[in-house]
Amino acid sequence: MSALLVPPSRVPQARNRGVALRTITAETYRAFLASPDGTALGAGFLQCPSWADVKEGWRAQLLGWGPDPEAGALSGVALVLLRQFPGTRKYFAYLPEGPVADWNDPDIDGWLGPLLEHLRRAGAFAVRIGPSPAYRRWDAALLKPLSGPGRRLGDVLASEVDPLGTAVAERLRARGWRRCGGDGPRGDGGANGGGDGDAQPRHVFHVPLAGRTTEDLWSGLNQEWRRNVRRAQKEGVEVAVGGAAQLPEFYRLLGITERRDGFRLGRSLAYYERQYAALNAEEPGRMKLYLARHRGEILAAHTMITVGRRAWYQTGASADHRREVRPSNALQWRMLQDAHAHGADVYDMRGVPSTLDPEERTYGLLRWKLGTGGQVVETLGEWERALGGSANHALHRAFQAYLNRR
Repeated sequence: MSALLVPPSRVPQARNRGVALRTITAETYRAFLASPDGTALGAGFLQCPSWADVKEGWRAQLLGWGPDPEAGALSGVALVLLRQFPGTRKYFAYLPEGPVADWNDPDIDGWLGPLLEHLRRAGAFAVRIGPSPAYRRWDAALLKPLSGPGRRLGDVLASEVDPLGTAVAERLRARGWRRCGGDGPRGDGGANGGGDGDAQPRHVFHVPLAGRTTEDLWSGLNQEWRRNVRRAQKEGVEVAVGGAAQLPEFYRLLGITERRDGFRLGRSLAYYERQYAALNAEEPGRMKLYLARHRGEILAAHTMITVGRRAWYQTGASADHRREVRPSNALQWRMLQDAHAHGADVYDMRGVPSTLDPEERTYGLLRWKLGTGGQVVETLGEWERALGGSANHALHRAFQAYLNRR
């Protein structure tokens, strides 16, 4: 586990109207995530304790709050990553897609207040969070016929606007939080669907699994997808789950994919090896590497992560040749079936761009995911605020400039 900024036994508890907050052990944290209350909050893999071991250059704290955190009586948890501002003893606090909290609580100050006070005492000059509620959703069937020159997701009336997401956004603004990247029209966000100011994708793609049969999933694919899966089967594409030994081949294919599709994730092979080892040490099978072989050659490799009742297609890579045998479609169909068999309620295909313009290069990624028949989901995105007085506000602005230079 990455070193905690302050050992759990030495951190004073922050309290607010009966809610206590303190650092907790990884075991206590994981036990909460596995409990019915924790499962209901739907933590993502970026808020698992193992993610602290993946992120080099950051220190980590595991926090929990509730009536009695020391005894494991928790109502929420948070993995906080802290990066030191060069030349100072101050930290930028980042909670990727967190905290794991009850955002339905109209009195978010009851738990958010102690969290911010704790971070300020720990030396944080600013904090960034990623609230879990959705903001808007667009069904795949709605979007494809509405694509056109210059069109964006925001130009299309959403299939659903989540009232909770709207309420949470209003509560955060009222408390001085700023939505990273703003609320206006956004760029396409690159291949991962992020965007100006967001480290994680604001627009993601979900395939609902709860209450559906395998036959429902198959009929949910559009005709092109079903045709491509059948083509892969006819051509003899074989799909299997690999292991750590195949990560170098996955990474080689990822480099080919980045050059072909015009994006750069900036990750090393060591990063994926560290991620694979850390997540699977926390829970065997949490991260899987799926391989598609044709005539004995690996043509595509995709990673999938599962936590509780959620599954994510994280990263995909494929070769430039023999694309006509459709190895990536075969992989995704197998991964969808495995996520369904695992009991996941949703299969999250992660980021998509916000463009609906077929002439833009990144539109192809959206079009490909739309073929699974799911939904584009606009999350609340990431939110930031400085902690404390004018000095921390100035340090926050300087840190943003530092990150932009990097």
